Amino acid sequence: MRILFIGDLVGKIGREAISTYLTKLKQHYRPTVTIVNAENAAHGKGLTEKIYKQLLREGVDFMTMGNHTYGQRQIYDFIDDAKRMVRPANFPDEAPGVGMRFIQINDIKLAIINLQGRAFMQDIDDPFKKADILIEEAKKETDYIFVDFHAETTSEKNAMGWYLDGRVSAVVGTHTHIQTADERILPNGTGYITDVGMTGYYDGILGINRDEVINRFITSLPQRHVLPEEGRSVLSGVIIDLDKNGQTKHIERVLINDDHPFN
Repeated sequence: MRILFIGDLVGKIGREAISTYLTKLKQHYRPTVTIVNAENAAHGKGLTEKIYKQLLREGVDFMTMGNHTYGQRQIYDFIDDAKRMVRPANFPDEAPGVGMRFIQINDIKLAIINLQGRAFMQDIDDPFKKADILIEEAKKETDYIFVDFHAETTSEKNAMGWYLDGRVSAVVGTHTHIQTADERILPNGTGYITDVGMTGYYDGILGINRDEVINRFITSLPQRHVLPEEGRSVLSGVIIDLDKNGQTKHIERVLINDDHPFN
């Protein structure tokens, strides 16, 4: 099995990057399944049903979310029926949506788990203990288990990778929007990268117009985040190949921008 995972999709420019490159990426890499983190897809916060369906039409097979899952109020109307999406599993039980789903691909069933970190983020349930519960449940049906860990600090994401090594197929980090160059296969067969990076506005700061972000650092005053409607894009992703036992045998980063073109 080959997984193509694309990191934090941010706004219109990020969606246009999917439209421009996804078909080409799928023709080149021939992934078995394509997963996208879509928690910033609608105007930088959350996901609408229209964009959810658009991404499916573009060739995305599945979507993970994060701390902005409920950034668009209309998600309450469709998240429970969105069978190709998971939100962080360690949200409170009352939160709409689920944190793990299975997707059938030919004769293989893949479990996709979404977790969120707690360091410098919301005080929610323990993602490590929640991972234990979900992995035990998933193992009843499959050895192919993919984890998107949406977290702020490199140390917490690194800790999750080591904690789950040998128990899941791969742990990929999202949320910080900057791709890290530490992809590796951990000793017991789990593929790992601290952060896959983002897909969005290349000439901004984390996909946001840079002037407002710079002014916030200079003045310490609140600034409204502005997402440009046009401009150069970056697409960040990772390719993960799994063997017949559900372990990673190959992992490599994907980065497309003006400095790293894709033809």
